[in-house]
Amino acid sequence: MTHSATKRALLGVAALTMVCVPFYGAWRYDEFSRAVAAQEAPPDARPGAAAAVGGTPSGNGARDTAPVVLAYHDIARDSPSRYTVTPEAFDAQLAALSAAGYRTLSSEEFAAYLRGGPAPGPRSVFLTFDDGTHGLWVHADRVLARYRMKAAAFLITRAVGSHRPYYLSWEEIGRMHRSGRWDFQNHTRDLHRRAAVDASGRMSSVLAGRLWLPGEERRETEREYRRRVEEDLDRANDDITRQGLPAPELFAYPFSEADGHISVGPTNRILRAALASRFTAALTNTSGRPLPAGRRAAAAREVRRVEITADTAVGDLMAEVERWTAVLPAACPSPLTQPGLWRHEGGSGTTGLGAFTGAGPHPRRRYAAASYRPESTADWSGYTVDARAGGLRDARNNVRLTVRDGSLDPVAVGLSHSYVRLLEIRDGRWHEIGRRRLTDAAEHRVRIAVEDGRTVVVVDGRTQIKRAARVTGGAATGGIAISVRNGDDGSWPHFTSLAVRPR
Repeated sequence: MTHSATKRALLGVAALTMVCVPFYGAWRYDEFSRAVAAQEAPPDARPGAAAAVGGTPSGNGARDTAPVVLAYHDIARDSPSRYTVTPEAFDAQLAALSAAGYRTLSSEEFAAYLRGGPAPGPRSVFLTFDDGTHGLWVHADRVLARYRMKAAAFLITRAVGSHRPYYLSWEEIGRMHRSGRWDFQNHTRDLHRRAAVDASGRMSSVLAGRLWLPGEERRETEREYRRRVEEDLDRANDDITRQGLPAPELFAYPFSEADGHISVGPTNRILRAALASRFTAALTNTSGRPLPAGRRAAAAREVRRVEITADTAVGDLMAEVERWTAVLPAACPSPLTQPGLWRHEGGSGTTGLGAFTGAGPHPRRRYAAASYRPESTADWSGYTVDARAGGLRDARNNVRLTVRDGSLDPVAVGLSHSYVRLLEIRDGRWHEIGRRRLTDAAEHRVRIAVEDGRTVVVVDGRTQIKRAARVTGGAATGGIAISVRNGDDGSWPHFTSLAVRPR
């Protein structure tokens, strides 16, 4: 090639470069903008919010050691979904938590606590977000940064980068991880949906149920179901670790279909075994019994979260956090003086404690029952209850005091005019397992000592019944419940005193 020809070629390349570079740059910018959306600045801070950052924990330092888990979905504006919280509402909620002295946990800290590690300290919350929507990057991340808080996002990994801009992209996820504010957990790869589970077309979660195979006119076998679920969980974990992210330690149920939402049977056992072999715990927003983060939840390998929706005001949030915050028996010496902390049995027709103390009014159904702050007493163990009951007549007119309430092995003590009875739950029903004759009296005193491994009942200082626990540890922890029954037309039995103290 001649010198002039070479020169013309170089000039041509230069000209082509000048033409193409702007187009390449525009293409790269377009690709980036599709993969990484622009973040919005957090809402304007309210007066005093900045001063709340890093606030000092308030309240009794001897309590509030177990974290409370909050469940969010998306943070966005102008959404019709009740599961979407506005940036302004989210900012106000974190400001309130910060002002009250709460700190947030990472998934690593939370999982370590459930595995038996030290309690994270007074006033801690674990913020979780299901599905992996891009509002976490666009809105939530900057609000977290303002309050120096952390959160965990539970990803449907097959959805990452799809239906943009609804779901996060891997590029956004990487930036969130590098900020130190976020970690990422398992919400299945492709099981966050519903499909037919029988020939009638009845729809159910594809995680929780065996699918109907129309081509073969049958349901999946248990073996097929196990393989499908385990493969999905493993592929979701692989999707996350391939991005250079830590392996997930936690799982969140799609649609929160746990406890009572999965039918008891082989499918239930298969799913729970698959989760237990891969994760420290599974998180749900619904449960058949209170499962706040703590000993009971760790034993069940399942934790109940407080769900936050578009309707959750700041005051509602703080009340729910308080309701789910653990208290010690020493902080609850006189439960009958705290009528607002009792949870009444559905359908009993009672409010307040008048039906239990004799002050009335009494329900028409001649029966009333209530549990004492069941969420915050779920981990009670090693305590003594002293009670005095009056107005007792025959066996149809009695009171009942339950300890280890909400555990897998609750124990109930029934008092009537002439007898003390000990009861336990088998097959979902109460069964009498012991009875002692008492000196006939309209009033009796009872002391119940709850220990890890046994329950000891003493009536009137002399009549004793002991019972060895069927389960121990977190499976046996729980607080107290009471009931009264008036089986005739006479006056109602009632509790004249009720005291709790640690052993």
